[in-house]
Amino acid sequence: MTIEQFAYYSLAFFGIILVRYFLISGIVYWYFYTGDCQIPSPFKSLRSRPVKWKLIRHDMELSVGAAVLFGLCAAAITNAVSLGSTLLYQSVNQHSWGYLVFSYVFALMIQDTYFYFLHRGFHHPWLFKCMHQGHHLSGDPTPWTAFAFDPLEVVLQAAFLVAIVYILPLHISVVMALLITMTIWSVWNHLGFELFSADFPRHWLSRWFIGPTHHAIHHRKYRCHFGLYFTIWDRLLGTHDPTYDDDFAGALDRSS
Repeated sequence: MTIEQFAYYSLAFFGIILVRYFLISGIVYWYFYTGDCQIPSPFKSLRSRPVKWKLIRHDMELSVGAAVLFGLCAAAITNAVSLGSTLLYQSVNQHSWGYLVFSYVFALMIQDTYFYFLHRGFHHPWLFKCMHQGHHLSGDPTPWTAFAFDPLEVVLQAAFLVAIVYILPLHISVVMALLITMTIWSVWNHLGFELFSADFPRHWLSRWFIGPTHHAIHHRKYRCHFGLYFTIWDRLLGTHDPTYDDDFAGALDRSS
């Protein structure tokens, strides 16, 4: 791949990522936060303060910078694929449908593990200011916060996406599914509204998944709930807030 081709792919991926961010976050924000929409009563607001345009603009600016770096990452992966140096494949028959499903779930678990320890490290006093403070500047998150990451954090998050195509055989559709899942889940976690009932975290299955209340507690307390998709590592390593299970509806109120 020539320098011109790399620049073209970087610009193209930047555009795709940026449009995806503004489209998904914008639609979700419009539905839940504008006066044109009345939120049904079961949906509980998780905010402790009004939304400020200054903080939304800050999140947007960080997200544009993140889109630049993720675009460069995607172009680098595209270049590696053209050289045949990755384990990405295009024919399902090269492995099987069963492996395709397994690789998707396994990749999510690897990413969640990587993110947990990375995220927990970001909250160390020595690293927080330069690597993660920008993401927490808004206090209570909104859908616009979903991709508001400091540059160094983006680099380390993108490193996972680059590395995994070299260590795990993945169908191209699985990579796309991972990116879509990451986008939707991040917007979901930063929604600022809880859509489920108080029984949600006590269900035998849902108790292992992260949602808006779970992550909103992290934005309030800082020292708990570091996972991306699952609560597994938080529960195993003692960073899970017990009030989330004991009283889901009131957990966030007591974390203020």
